Amino acid sequence: MSHPTTNTVVPSICPFCGVGCGMGIQVCDGKVVGVEPQLNHPVSQGKLCTKGWSTPYAVDPIDRITTPLIREGDSFRPASWDEACNTIVEAINAAQQEQGPDAVGVIACARATNEDCYAAQKFARAALHTNNIDHCARICHSPSVAGLRQTLGSGAMTNSISDIALADLLVIFGCDPTSNHTIIGGQIIAAKLAGAKLLVVDPRSTRLAQMADLHLQLRLGTNIALINGLLNIIFDNGWEAREFLDSRCENEAALRRKVEDYPPERVAEITGVPVDKLIAAAKMYSQAQRAMLTYGMGITQYISGTNNVIAISNLALVAGQIGRPGTGINPLRGQNNVQGACDMGALPNVFPGYQDVTDSALRQHFERAWKCALPAQKGLTSLGMTQATLDDSFRCMIIMGEDPVVTDPDQNHVQRALQALDMLVVIELVMTETAKLADVVLPAAAFSEKSGTFTNCERRVKHITAAISPPGEARSDWMILGELATRLGYNGMQWQSAEAVFDEMASLNPLYASMSYAKLIEKSGLQWPCDAAHPDGTPLLHSERFSRGKGRLIAVDHSEIDELPDEAYPLFLTTTRLHFHYGCGSMTRKSPLLERETPVGVLFIHPHDADRLNIRAQDPVRISSRRGTVETRAMLSDELPPGTVAMPYHFKEAPSNQLTNNAQDPVTKMPELKACAVRVEKIEVQEAMPG
Repeated sequence: MSHPTTNTVVPSICPFCGVGCGMGIQVCDGKVVGVEPQLNHPVSQGKLCTKGWSTPYAVDPIDRITTPLIREGDSFRPASWDEACNTIVEAINAAQQEQGPDAVGVIACARATNEDCYAAQKFARAALHTNNIDHCARICHSPSVAGLRQTLGSGAMTNSISDIALADLLVIFGCDPTSNHTIIGGQIIAAKLAGAKLLVVDPRSTRLAQMADLHLQLRLGTNIALINGLLNIIFDNGWEAREFLDSRCENEAALRRKVEDYPPERVAEITGVPVDKLIAAAKMYSQAQRAMLTYGMGITQYISGTNNVIAISNLALVAGQIGRPGTGINPLRGQNNVQGACDMGALPNVFPGYQDVTDSALRQHFERAWKCALPAQKGLTSLGMTQATLDDSFRCMIIMGEDPVVTDPDQNHVQRALQALDMLVVIELVMTETAKLADVVLPAAAFSEKSGTFTNCERRVKHITAAISPPGEARSDWMILGELATRLGYNGMQWQSAEAVFDEMASLNPLYASMSYAKLIEKSGLQWPCDAAHPDGTPLLHSERFSRGKGRLIAVDHSEIDELPDEAYPLFLTTTRLHFHYGCGSMTRKSPLLERETPVGVLFIHPHDADRLNIRAQDPVRISSRRGTVETRAMLSDELPPGTVAMPYHFKEAPSNQLTNNAQDPVTKMPELKACAVRVEKIEVQEAMPG
């Protein structure tokens, strides 16, 4: 591949969060030297956040893995692609001969392209003969997929990001877009300044909460009780959308009976939100002309995650705040292609397009297309693979671009499992904490070094073009998996281009059926479903009917957090994300500009708790849970309620997942990352004795 040797700008998409901002990659002499915003981009409208502006550091060739590596003792040696692939294939064959196809599995990557993720799930199913395929949506928005599919028939944002400007009420539930999805956060602030009302539901007093017309500062884990209380008030006052409920929803009577158990006084006791604020919020939401609700992991990362999402859906349906511009239910996706990875079927229970792997007719359809027999049972989740390894029933794992040692709950548990594998293969840009445990490390191409597509949180599929060549021997993930498939004896992944991968996927995924590279480039992206009935995409879902027909109201109950504070561990710990960092930090922490903004690890603690524990700002502290101990520095913050402390999960030096609980939502196996019990102690620094 040849590239210009003079200054040029290649259109692309920001590789960080799920907003999918348009950026131009500035290239000089075959190197990325900067980025610039795309002025006419339909989402970002000529803006980038601090992370987006620092993209060149994320793909800088310094510290990149440029050749396959094979472990020798405690270190790695360079190897040829031939030796590395043969080593992997031999281990896979040995494991499957001894324990069957399900002894192996794949973790795909929400930062990889749609083409890479499609290849990952096809590799698992067609080449490995297992549905053991998953990715990080398991620990962010798997409850959104599961919950909204039950109630609406589709588990994605119902509206477009541009609808923020059309709403007269914006509801922000369990997230802080100004930190995590900054361009969306800026649009929310602009809408507020233009006259929209703002309602924030969050245990923290976030930046948006401090601007809000009404902030419901509920206790951790009481989302369902609060929503059931709002529904109780809405029904009791006759504020429900009567015509909408009669014509478009089912199961209202059962929901009414359930929320009768949640009068405002009881809900105030459970949630800590005063009755007058509950009544004000119920009236504000139900009586708004156009109320747009967005939510984040403050809803999903609980053992009640799926039911939390169902409760959100109940609220929107009862108020009729869905199916129109400026309304809807809009989960904010954390990584740039987590929506696409789900759409591609990088999940243990669905083919591309959310088609059930246990449906025999669908399975036969894919068997004909892929020319091979396919497994009939659902596969293991990512955390299920971890546990199966410790149970001696899982032997080999391939991980694409994820760092579970830093991001998955209970770090010690994860490390024990990865070290127990016969073969751990990591496909990566740099040596992450997970890659350091691998048996074979394969060099991956970054987003700026390959062509393909990403799907943002509003279901917009955008095409990207390689701006530079990959360093050394790095390859795109779909190429790597295609090579391994061929060596395993499956010849159905010998694609010659990313476009060929996309065309195959679109032929099997009804949501993408009318998409092509040419059309994506011509239209500056398309929102799914894009099919014969919607050839130019679908900016708004559920305008006339729901994907499942009628919207389904499902009664759900409040349930306690798995691990409540007690005498030994008297504080709640919750996890957060910081404005200047992203994910496991493998990209943003390469930027000296971003790294200087935040100390290496931090514990946020309310001044009242700090005073009681004799802790001052910047004091060294030790945080302990039933799973581990972390030492870091204290930062005083009245954004948290007393009794709750918070840690970000970006820092390997102070990994919050040493502490977090892996108790799981029974539906999606989502771990309860948002709440566990901890103890905090000041570390007394002993001065050296004189002499």
